[in-house]
Amino acid sequence: MAIEPGKSELSAKEIMQLLPHRYPMLLIDKLVEIKAGDSAVAIKNVTVNEPFFTGHFPDQPVMPGVMIVEAMAQGAAAFTNYVENLDTEGKVVLFMGIDKARFRRPILPGDQVRITVRVAHRRPPVWRFEGEAHVDGNLVASAAYTAMLASADI
Repeated sequence: MAIEPGKSELSAKEIMQLLPHRYPMLLIDKLVEIKAGDSAVAIKNVTVNEPFFTGHFPDQPVMPGVMIVEAMAQGAAAFTNYVENLDTEGKVVLFMGIDKARFRRPILPGDQVRITVRVAHRRPPVWRFEGEAHVDGNLVASAAYTAMLASADI
Protein backbone atom coordinates (compact mmCIF):
# COMPACT_ATOMS: atom_id res chain seq x y z
CA MET A 1 0.00 0.00 0.00
CA ALA A 2 1.47 3.35 -1.01
CA ILE A 3 1.00 6.34 1.27
CA GLU A 4 -0.98 9.12 -0.34
CA PRO A 5 1.23 12.21 -0.80
CA GLY A 6 0.27 15.46 0.89
CA LYS A 7 -1.51 13.95 3.89
CA SER A 8 -1.54 15.94 7.14
CA GLU A 9 -1.76 12.83 9.35
CA LEU A 10 -0.22 9.33 9.20
CA SER A 11 -1.49 6.27 11.06
CA ALA A 12 0.65 3.68 12.88
CA LYS A 13 0.27 1.37 9.90
CA GLU A 14 1.59 4.07 7.55
CA ILE A 15 4.46 4.86 9.94
CA MET A 16 5.47 1.20 9.82
CA GLN A 17 5.82 1.57 6.05
CA LEU A 18 8.30 4.40 6.64
CA LEU A 19 10.28 3.02 9.59
CA PRO A 20 11.87 -0.39 10.21
CA HIS A 21 10.96 -0.28 13.93
CA ARG A 22 8.44 -2.72 15.38
CA TYR A 23 7.19 -3.57 18.85
CA PRO A 24 8.69 -3.03 21.37
CA MET A 25 10.88 -0.37 19.72
CA LEU A 26 8.27 1.49 17.67
CA LEU A 27 7.66 4.45 19.98
CA ILE A 28 5.23 6.65 18.06
CA ASP A 29 1.56 5.94 17.39
CA LYS A 30 0.80 8.51 14.69
CA LEU A 31 2.09 11.61 12.95
CA VAL A 32 -0.12 14.70 12.84
CA GLU A 33 0.24 18.34 11.77
CA ILE A 34 2.70 17.55 8.98
CA LYS A 35 4.21 20.71 7.47
CA ALA A 36 6.47 19.67 4.57
CA GLY A 37 10.01 21.01 4.86
CA ASP A 38 9.42 22.29 8.38
CA SER A 39 7.86 20.20 11.13
CA ALA A 40 5.43 17.57 12.35
CA VAL A 41 3.91 16.35 15.58
CA ALA A 42 4.18 12.70 16.63
CA ILE A 43 1.85 11.20 19.23
CA LYS A 44 2.92 8.58 21.78
CA ASN A 45 0.24 7.13 24.05
CA VAL A 46 2.11 5.80 27.07
CA THR A 47 0.56 2.74 28.71
CA VAL A 48 1.47 0.84 31.85
CA ASN A 49 2.18 -2.17 29.60
CA GLU A 50 5.28 -0.57 28.00
CA PRO A 51 8.09 -3.15 28.24
CA PHE A 52 10.59 -0.66 29.72
CA PHE A 53 8.41 -0.15 32.81
CA THR A 54 9.12 -3.72 33.93
CA GLY A 55 12.67 -2.82 34.90
CA HIS A 56 12.73 1.00 34.99
CA PHE A 57 11.48 1.86 38.46
CA PRO A 58 8.76 -0.85 38.49
CA ASP A 59 7.19 0.53 41.68
CA GLN A 60 7.11 4.05 40.21
CA PRO A 61 7.16 3.65 36.41
CA VAL A 62 8.88 6.48 34.53
CA MET A 63 9.57 6.55 30.78
CA PRO A 64 13.37 6.47 30.34
CA GLY A 65 14.89 9.64 28.90
CA VAL A 66 16.67 7.66 26.21
CA MET A 67 13.29 6.31 25.02
CA ILE A 68 11.89 9.86 24.90
CA VAL A 69 14.78 10.96 22.67
CA GLU A 70 14.32 7.81 20.54
CA ALA A 71 10.62 8.69 20.11
CA MET A 72 11.67 12.19 18.97
CA ALA A 73 14.09 10.63 16.48
CA GLN A 74 11.44 8.24 15.15
CA GLY A 75 9.04 11.15 14.66
CA ALA A 76 11.72 13.03 12.73
CA ALA A 77 12.66 9.96 10.65
CA ALA A 78 9.05 9.16 9.71
CA PHE A 79 8.39 12.83 8.88
CA THR A 80 11.53 13.18 6.75
CA ASN A 81 11.02 9.88 4.97
CA TYR A 82 7.41 10.80 4.16
CA VAL A 83 7.84 14.41 2.98
CA GLU A 84 11.07 13.75 1.04
CA ASN A 85 9.97 10.33 -0.28
CA LEU A 86 13.42 8.93 0.53
CA ASP A 87 14.79 5.77 -1.04
CA THR A 88 15.60 3.81 2.13
CA GLU A 89 16.11 0.42 0.45
CA GLY A 90 19.32 -1.06 1.91
CA LYS A 91 19.78 1.96 4.17
CA VAL A 92 19.42 2.74 7.85
CA VAL A 93 19.02 6.00 9.79
CA LEU A 94 21.75 6.46 12.40
CA PHE A 95 22.16 8.98 15.22
CA MET A 96 25.24 11.17 14.79
CA GLY A 97 24.75 13.31 17.87
CA ILE A 98 22.36 14.30 20.63
CA ASP A 99 22.72 17.76 22.15
CA LYS A 100 20.94 19.91 24.69
CA ALA A 101 18.77 17.04 26.01
CA ARG A 102 16.70 18.28 28.93
CA PHE A 103 14.10 16.42 30.97
CA ARG A 104 11.78 18.63 32.99
CA ARG A 105 9.29 16.18 34.44
CA PRO A 106 8.71 12.42 34.24
CA ILE A 107 6.46 10.87 31.61
CA LEU A 108 4.16 8.37 33.32
CA PRO A 109 1.71 5.64 32.29
CA GLY A 110 -1.49 7.24 31.00
CA ASP A 111 0.27 10.27 29.53
CA GLN A 112 -0.22 11.25 25.91
CA VAL A 113 3.02 12.76 24.63
CA ARG A 114 2.93 15.29 21.78
CA ILE A 115 6.37 15.35 20.20
CA THR A 116 7.08 18.31 17.94
CA VAL A 117 9.99 17.76 15.56
CA ARG A 118 11.41 20.56 13.47
CA VAL A 119 14.09 20.50 10.79
CA ALA A 120 16.92 22.77 11.98
CA HIS A 121 19.35 22.00 9.16
CA ARG A 122 19.16 19.82 6.07
CA ARG A 123 21.94 18.64 3.82
CA PRO A 124 21.21 15.04 2.77
CA PRO A 125 22.26 12.52 3.84
CA VAL A 126 22.51 14.50 7.13
CA TRP A 127 19.67 16.24 8.97
CA ARG A 128 19.62 18.16 12.24
CA PHE A 129 16.38 18.34 14.21
CA GLU A 130 15.01 20.02 17.30
CA GLY A 131 12.44 18.10 19.30
CA GLU A 132 10.12 18.92 22.16
CA ALA A 133 7.85 16.61 24.12
CA HIS A 134 4.72 17.97 25.80
CA VAL A 135 2.19 16.36 28.13
CA ASP A 136 -1.04 18.24 28.83
CA GLY A 137 0.46 21.34 27.21
CA ASN A 138 3.54 21.31 29.48
CA LEU A 139 7.07 20.93 28.12
CA VAL A 140 8.52 17.72 29.61
CA ALA A 141 11.63 17.15 27.45
CA SER A 142 13.62 18.70 24.62
CA ALA A 143 16.69 17.84 22.56
CA ALA A 144 18.59 18.68 19.40
CA TYR A 145 19.88 15.74 17.42
CA THR A 146 21.63 14.91 14.18
CA ALA A 147 21.00 11.81 12.07
CA MET A 148 22.11 10.47 8.74
CA LEU A 149 20.86 8.02 6.15
CA ALA A 150 23.63 5.43 5.71
CA SER A 151 24.17 2.16 3.95
CA ALA A 152 22.88 -0.80 5.95
CA ASP A 153 26.26 -2.46 5.32
CA ILE A 154 27.80 -0.89 8.42
